[in-house]
Amino acid sequence: MNKTLTKIFALAVALGTAAAAQAQGIQGDAKAGEGKVAMCIGCHGIAGYQSSFPEVYKVPKIAGQGAAYIAASLNAYAKGERRFPTMHAVSVSLSEQDIADVSAYYAQLGQEGAPALPEKPAREPSAQVAALLEKGACVSCHGANFAKPIDPSYPQLAGQNADYLFVALKAYKAENNPHFGRSNAIMGGVAKAFTNAELKALAGYIGSLDGSIKTVAESRWR
Repeated sequence: MNKTLTKIFALAVALGTAAAAQAQGIQGDAKAGEGKVAMCIGCHGIAGYQSSFPEVYKVPKIAGQGAAYIAASLNAYAKGERRFPTMHAVSVSLSEQDIADVSAYYAQLGQEGAPALPEKPAREPSAQVAALLEKGACVSCHGANFAKPIDPSYPQLAGQNADYLFVALKAYKAENNPHFGRSNAIMGGVAKAFTNAELKALAGYIGSLDGSIKTVAESRWR
């Protein structure tokens, strides 16, 4: 790991600890959240559903994702730290309690009886991808199996849609775009250290791994 990424990792630990401490103030209620996800189901409750902005890719799997990460993401969309018109419109309509409840609901969705994941992926990366993972120090934040992040406000990545991961990583490199991008000093520093071809290789490998996150089909009629 080079000195720049070492500093970024240290910052990630500090900010993650602060975010986790701040998030402890509001407790989410999964049962209450079940009645607040009507706006989410149309995209995240349909397996294989694709977004067409800023390019065509499958929307992220969020069932089983960490509640603190979901909440952090929604707050980032509301504040404009993540720029995406649809998600901004959804997030600004939610109260802090709504966000906590929705996050709690999706964190437990489809997880009953799920098998424990191995400490390390069964599939080894290619030499090229292994070098990229080491360069980005990816396991330092997201865990050796990419499903056990060091802080609950960081995402599980294993098994996420690879095309979504690629678009998300490129979003951290986007600049001066009022409609698309992610403002995050940590991930921005990491993503900008790679070419898009390298980011696609990383996304492809991580998306191929076994993980807990999934898309759970949900009825719009409640």
